[in-house]
Amino acid sequence: MAHPHKPSVVHPTAQDEVASAGSQLIGGPAGRRAVPGGGWWSPVRVVALVAIGMFALGMAQKSSCYEEHWFFGATAQYTHACYSDIPHLYESRGFAEGRLPYFEKLPETLSGGMEYLEYPVLTGLFMEVASWLTPDGGGIREAQLYWMVNAGLLLVCAVVIAVCVVRIHRNRPWDGLLVALAPALALNATINWDLLAGALTCAALLMWSRSRTVWAGVLIGLATAAKLYPALLLGPLLVLCWRAGRWRELAVTTAAAAVTWLAVNLPVMLPAPEGWSKFYTFSQDRPVDVGSFWLIISQRTGNALESVNTYAMALMALGCAGIALLALAAPRRPRLAQLAFLVVALFVLTNKVYSPQYVLWLIPLAALARPRWRDFLVWQSCEVLYYFGIWMYLAYRHGEDQQGLSVGGYQLAILLHLLGTAYLCAMVVRDALRPEHDPVRRDGSDDPGGGVLDGAPDAFTLRRGDAPPAAQSAYVAWGVSHPAEAPPPATPRPDQPWPPQTTTDDVSRET
Repeated sequence: MAHPHKPSVVHPTAQDEVASAGSQLIGGPAGRRAVPGGGWWSPVRVVALVAIGMFALGMAQKSSCYEEHWFFGATAQYTHACYSDIPHLYESRGFAEGRLPYFEKLPETLSGGMEYLEYPVLTGLFMEVASWLTPDGGGIREAQLYWMVNAGLLLVCAVVIAVCVVRIHRNRPWDGLLVALAPALALNATINWDLLAGALTCAALLMWSRSRTVWAGVLIGLATAAKLYPALLLGPLLVLCWRAGRWRELAVTTAAAAVTWLAVNLPVMLPAPEGWSKFYTFSQDRPVDVGSFWLIISQRTGNALESVNTYAMALMALGCAGIALLALAAPRRPRLAQLAFLVVALFVLTNKVYSPQYVLWLIPLAALARPRWRDFLVWQSCEVLYYFGIWMYLAYRHGEDQQGLSVGGYQLAILLHLLGTAYLCAMVVRDALRPEHDPVRRDGSDDPGGGVLDGAPDAFTLRRGDAPPAAQSAYVAWGVSHPAEAPPPATPRPDQPWPPQTTTDDVSRET
């Protein structure tokens, strides 16, 4: 008895006040006569088109830098808030000269002290493929074309992310609009290559939601070969599979991830160990940098915080222990997306650097973990303010006239980013402790993105007095964790799910 009824497609305008108010721009909330996904305008197509449109707006926002400011003037790219690593690294990392990443040392005059490319192998391959599609030469025109080629490839990644979010929760396809309309995605999409790892991570979550554990592991391995953070998803899978007793699925996914990561890295690791390890040594040796609360401490105390790696790892370990406790002691087993968001957000909050594009890691996870427009927009507002804050701060630091955001102002921008992320984490934790507040579970669902975990009974829990595991499977889909909390004996009709959904008034529904 995994589900007493098949959940129908959820319309955010019927449950979310902000979505309902915003829908007035396109005719109002969905009414009773609306056909879910009817005709050509299916949720996947709509979300994909919106994502393309927002991505194009983000590219347009970089137009002044594309024409001039990346190449002339030290601070104009900061004052116009249109900085991107891509055109600068085209020449300084040897792509303009056709150098082979990891195998050939970089030119000392341009590399800024870097001997080898400081990116993981799959990201390095992505950068190299883009250089193959760019005409040879190290001039301004070639750097512009290199950015355009990368932007086109990253657009594909952005669409993949949005579409995966649409498909992970089959009964909540319109949550993909949270990703497609996220202003921080448009602003940060072409700063660096983080969307590649994000697309692979979301594809892995989609495969897991379909119970394809081998493919989920393969994609996690590929994502980890592009950026380190996707490996953190194995932690939530560990504690959730522990609680559900799904050890075989966990082992298959973990083994597939490890084998895939090795298969991608070994061809570089063995013949060029020094170049391959540059990413890891650079991450280890990198000092306290922009965006972290460690920077605030360092600037306030004048201390260089030489042991910051130890402190950050200790905080990360404590936070992961807390997330594991939440997973094992919550009234109901938390959803995978909730724990995935929490563990990646914890990494972001405790890390010694927070580059603005790191928000791209969190956007799809936030849309899956807490699909509530008010909370999502509060968090996005903080991230947009931080986006402009960091460029004004760098303009202040590097400009001769020191015009921009001072140290104190930038510290305030960092605090806004930290508080916005912490606020969203608090909402997710509350949903896990009080499942009745979770928008995804309001229609009686368990974990539509959980794959083999969806509707599975608990095999282990730290809660006392719960129903035996065999009994829990009959109650989990009803939104309860104990027989005493079960709904009344009368069985609801399939078209009237329990618990009842909050809807708008009848007039709005007829719109």
